[in-house]
Amino acid sequence: MNYKIGVIPGDGIGPEIVKEARRVLDTAAEKYGFSLEYTELLMGGASIDVHGIPLTDETIAEAKTKDAVLMGSIGGDAKTSPWYQLPPEKRPEAGLLKLRKSLNLFANLRPAYLYEELKAACPLRDEIIGDGFDMLIMRELTGGLYFGARRTVVENGVREATDTLVYNENEIRRIAIKGFDIARKRRKKVCSVDKANVLDSSRLWRSVVEDVAKDYPDVELSHMLVDNCAMQLVKNPAQFDVILTENMFGDILSDEASMVTGSIGMLSSASLNETKFGLYEPSHGSAPDIAGQNIANPIATILSAAMLLRYSLDQDAAADAIEAAVRQVLKDGYRTVDIMSEGCTQVGTEEMGARIAERIR
Repeated sequence: MNYKIGVIPGDGIGPEIVKEARRVLDTAAEKYGFSLEYTELLMGGASIDVHGIPLTDETIAEAKTKDAVLMGSIGGDAKTSPWYQLPPEKRPEAGLLKLRKSLNLFANLRPAYLYEELKAACPLRDEIIGDGFDMLIMRELTGGLYFGARRTVVENGVREATDTLVYNENEIRRIAIKGFDIARKRRKKVCSVDKANVLDSSRLWRSVVEDVAKDYPDVELSHMLVDNCAMQLVKNPAQFDVILTENMFGDILSDEASMVTGSIGMLSSASLNETKFGLYEPSHGSAPDIAGQNIANPIATILSAAMLLRYSLDQDAAADAIEAAVRQVLKDGYRTVDIMSEGCTQVGTEEMGARIAERIR
């Protein structure tokens, strides 16, 4: 079986970490009897440098012909990069928003898992960590505040900005179905997070989620207000299995969850549409200050590649092998600088990728 994979190396450390993810993917493909055909695509700052815009229609069309897309990080230093002298709609991040919308990538999956070997890097106390935690944040990705109508005006000499938060029941229902389906494959618990005590959009969210839950009697549904959820993530993270929430809340909560794992460099991400197509990327940024130094942690991108195998290609055994290889490398004491601890061996980006690939073989 041959699969066609679009690759967006991106900006900053993006090309370095994507290179290692491809190394690991190729090793898994060789072992499990399938092949991967890569096509490089430009987006973000790299696209601005060539085309003057962060994402071209040609790139979108090319991405649609692939089975999945693997992406590094995009963007640069907002203070020094010329990309951020451009209007907002022409900056690197605008390309990502356009790609998500164009490919209908409405479901964002962000796992937050605490490895036993990285407990020392977790900022929470041992009595809070307990036996660790394993949660998945399911974030609606193409609606809500980030995609609503917006404007900035000056009235009577006073600047005023408006952003509009809009959801319809169909948008909520499809993300809820994804959340419940994935919960069935995990521990069968969904915590729907909203702000139903204040927002009409959240009251609609809660109502639709409850309707969907009727079709999943085997999955336990609970509701939590977003401010309480933010507190519970640092008070008792082990209580969560699947957190289902809207776009802005999910953006904030998934970053919080990533930090209680000890390093955002460990967090993978998948964005799916209604087919098996997905965009897979690390949760962290492009870290331009360390680009080209061979010190970036490639594990988040490598784990995103494992998600690509699992969710888009149905190559579960290969995905399992990658995840097991990551665990084994950590157990063997190898660390990049961001997760380094006493008694371990510090390695660079390339060596970390190579050691993970070795353990797949």
